[in-house]
Amino acid sequence: MAIDISSGVGQVVAQRAHFDAPLALRSGAVLPAYDLVYETYGTLNTAKSNAILVCHALSGSHHVAGTYVDAPDNIGWWDNIIGPGRPLDTNRFFVVGVNNLGGCHGSTGPSSINPASGKPWGADFPLVAVIDWVKAQARLADRLGIDAWAAVIGGSLGGMQALRWAITFPQRIRHALVIAAAPRLTAQNIAFNDVARQAILSDPDFHGGHYYEHGVKPWRGLRLARMLGHITYLSDDQMGERFGRELRGGSLGFSYGVEFEVESYLRYQGDKFAETFDANTYLLMTKALDYFDPAREGAGDLAAALAVAQAKFLVASFSTDWRFAPARSREIVDALLKNGQDVSYAELSCDYGHDSFLMPDPKYHAVIRAFLGNVKI
Repeated sequence: MAIDISSGVGQVVAQRAHFDAPLALRSGAVLPAYDLVYETYGTLNTAKSNAILVCHALSGSHHVAGTYVDAPDNIGWWDNIIGPGRPLDTNRFFVVGVNNLGGCHGSTGPSSINPASGKPWGADFPLVAVIDWVKAQARLADRLGIDAWAAVIGGSLGGMQALRWAITFPQRIRHALVIAAAPRLTAQNIAFNDVARQAILSDPDFHGGHYYEHGVKPWRGLRLARMLGHITYLSDDQMGERFGRELRGGSLGFSYGVEFEVESYLRYQGDKFAETFDANTYLLMTKALDYFDPAREGAGDLAAALAVAQAKFLVASFSTDWRFAPARSREIVDALLKNGQDVSYAELSCDYGHDSFLMPDPKYHAVIRAFLGNVKI
């Protein structure tokens, strides 16, 4: 689907913030210092009350919207929703996108230099949890002079961060948009993540996570991990409509090569991802997904965990999303309603499976636009 960038934010520039204060992580490890790479769109008002934080999903980054002067084809991953007059209207809002800790797009992560050794962190980079990302994002908000976000929004793992913000910093978030997310992963989702990790860990070029020093990368494992993940992001109907059982050569080849169009597509997606993403980051991100479970703080009661939240919520799901099915979003809604908290819910009919939250679907965008239209700044 072509994306119209004519009315978007245009050319953008990534920024870097360095933090010297140590960050204590949920694992018990301490990160002595770190960098966060981020981008901003729109203008922060005098009261600093119009800021929206966009949290990225597993494979996302700080580059949420716009293009770069030296890379005009590198369009932000959520460009279709951000810009003048778009649902995240940059005529009203100051929008911030951050590459999370452990990332591979500029923020401190496994491929960064460990000051203690002078070598890339590799497998020595500590595991991070969603709460660690939120605490780091809060420090960035402090740096920008933002006491409270007008809204925090994200899809998938990004939606989990919005949920975590509402629990951990209830006075610093006025609205939370939790899209195509879940209060915790099912056993099936954890299983998918583990198979993806095993593909990377068993790659002979992984070298225990220190492949940087060997001048190689576990390309084969990362490629397989992405292919598996990509299957779960799409709906069966969409794959059938796009590829069906079409053969590339028009007839059976009786080989193990690429014969079906869907095979070609998956291998292309795997190759493209493996070229730009870091395998250690993939491992970290999937573990953060597995660990996320705020109900643990309420003795297994999600409503108890959410009781501290002061934000107004929009929870949105998609009919064809079987990775994070609508029933998972309704668990969040039910918990908020149990507490008498302010929540709106939209279950949208969209054909793109889990990836629907990335698409410029008119009804979906209308829901986001309507909710944010009621945000007072």
